[in-house]
This record gives sequence, C-alpha cells and structure tokens, in this order.
Amino acid sequence: MTAETQGGRSAQLKHTGLRPGWTTGACATAATTAAYTALLTGDFPDPVSITLPKGQTPAFALAVEELAEGRASAGVVKDAGDDPDVTHGALVRSTVRRLPPGSGVVFRAGPGVGTVTLPGLPLDVGEPAVNPVPRRLMREHVERVAAEHGDAGDVEITVSVDHGEEIARSTWNGRLGILGGLSILGTTGVVVPYSCSAWIDSIRRGVDVARAAGLTHVAGCTGSTSEKTVVAEYGLPDIALLDMGDFAGAVLKYVRRHPVDRLTICGGFAKLSKLAAGHLDLHSARSQVNKPFLADLARTGGATEDLASRLVTANTGLEALRLCEAAGVPLGDLVAARARDEALSVLRGAPVAVDVICIDRAGVVVGRG
Repeated sequence: MTAETQGGRSAQLKHTGLRPGWTTGACATAATTAAYTALLTGDFPDPVSITLPKGQTPAFALAVEELAEGRASAGVVKDAGDDPDVTHGALVRSTVRRLPPGSGVVFRAGPGVGTVTLPGLPLDVGEPAVNPVPRRLMREHVERVAAEHGDAGDVEITVSVDHGEEIARSTWNGRLGILGGLSILGTTGVVVPYSCSAWIDSIRRGVDVARAAGLTHVAGCTGSTSEKTVVAEYGLPDIALLDMGDFAGAVLKYVRRHPVDRLTICGGFAKLSKLAAGHLDLHSARSQVNKPFLADLARTGGATEDLASRLVTANTGLEALRLCEAAGVPLGDLVAARARDEALSVLRGAPVAVDVICIDRAGVVVGRG
C-alpha cells in the first residue's frame, strides 16, 4: 500500500498538507532537558533533542541560557506549525534547581503558568497547571540525563511562559479555575494543525480508503488516547482509525452516505457529552459542556436532587462524572447511550451499527453505549 492510498491518522495528517508543531509540554521538556544538562555539565546542548511519546525525536534551538550556582535556566520558543495556536511564538522557560537527596522531581509554576484553584481537573487544587503527560516527559528526561551523568535526579522544575498571563486571557483557563497563566499541555508533544476544510476532507478520505480495503468496522476517535483505547478493545488496524477530532458531524454525515457495517465513536467523557447534548462540532470555541443537561441525564439514572444541583455547579464535566461515580449513578453509560442515539439520528437509518465509548483523561473506559 503506497503513501497515497494509506488511511488512518498518519495519512490524514499528511493529507492536510499543513505543517505540525510542538506543544508547550514538548517545549518545556526540551528546556528542562537543556537546563538540567547544563546544571550537571556546565554546557547547554543546543539544539537539544527529546523523545516524544510516539518515538519522534525533535530538536529544539535554545532562545535563553542562564547558568548560576545550583540552578540553570533554558528557554524554547514554541512553534505551533500551521495551527492558529494562541501560544505560537511564546517563550517557554524551565529553571532547574537542585534539591536535597530523596526529594525526587518537584514542579513549580513560574510567571505565566497558572495554578489550579478548582476541582475537576487531572491535577489537585494548588498544583501548577503542568498536565500529567508533560510532567511524565520531564521526569523521564531528568532520569535519562541523571543516569548519563551519575546524578540522583532530585530537582525542582519551575516552568514559566513569557507573557503567559496575558495570553491565557484568550483561553478557557479562567473559567476552569486555572489562575495566573497558561497550562502546559500535550499528550503526544505534537500540535496537529487545525483547518476545518482540510481536516473534514481527510476524514472523508479515511472512510474511502477503509471501505476500499474491505474493512467493515471503523472508529472515529477524538485523539491519540481514544485511538489506543479502540485498538485495545477491538484490535482495529491503523487504516480503520479516523482522526475525528472535534468533527463528529463530519464522520457521521459521510458514513451516512458511504456506510460501513459498524462505527465506533470513542472520546473523552466531556467531549462526548456535547455529542450527547446534540452538538456535532465538539470544539470548545463552538460548544460547551452542558451541566444542566448532565444533571437531567443523571436524574434518569437515579441521581438525587442534591446531587443534580451539585452537577449543575461542577467545575468540569470530569468533576460531574466523578460525583456521579461516587454516588453510584452511571453517568458515563448514560452519556454514551445518549451520544449513540444522537449519532443514529444523524445517520437517518443508514445500515450502520454504532457503539460509543467514553474515556477519562487516563484512557480508562468510564461509559459504554
């Protein structure tokens, strides 16, 4: 099979013709790796290479180098590729400081990086808004550098972003209770360039290629974590994976005209709660998690009025899910079932069986429909 006829996520990325970029998490990891190396050796590697979760090894030029007694700082300018990312061009800095033996790796929020002030996010209240995957990447690279130079790897990492508090005003951080700046994000390290027309066209191409290959089961996935879940659940080949992203409607409308026997939709609970509520575009700029809708849905699953009122004021969809889980209310299954019903309504009787899988940020299945 040639590159021109391949399907799946990789082919979709190529088909858009857009240049990918790097997440703030990848930039922070590169800056941390350079700073820690300089702390141990006195020299900054420039460019500095890192290894991303899917094996890519990009190299980053350093924009800032500062070495002082017991600490070192490095900075990388974020390149978001062809994606209209508000953090494109931002200077992401990392300052690495030695800690006493046994301290491990500790994260701090520097200027321009937010702090979590409300529950419902994958970080505890009071923690710097450095998400779990970037934390893991930075820890792994600290461990690697420490092993190379015979150090214990007990360090404090302070991540900052120049003008980050100002940039954060263009994000949803304030509504989520992340105050003081940006979040350091990314699950793959790669920024997927965003173009509605190109992405929808690539979804259609993916369906065409899967059908031409004789596949009867395809999956629309919101991201890399949901792709892993689908592969683990069904053993689907890459060619069966459609990088749906936020475009649930594009997948459903095209499959309606070009049916396959089975369509699985897999994604984060919050995103699929939007589909359950009738939204076909799941992007945060065009649809929001509807807390009153979740409360009404939870009532059908036995939620008390007290719990329903707490769902209405929940900070995030994930917090609403956790509240229901603690009360024994199957909100994940209810959302998945309603999302399946919405998908079937868009399919308008096309001969396509649909199932929906909701996952949390860690990829744990929290709902099936």
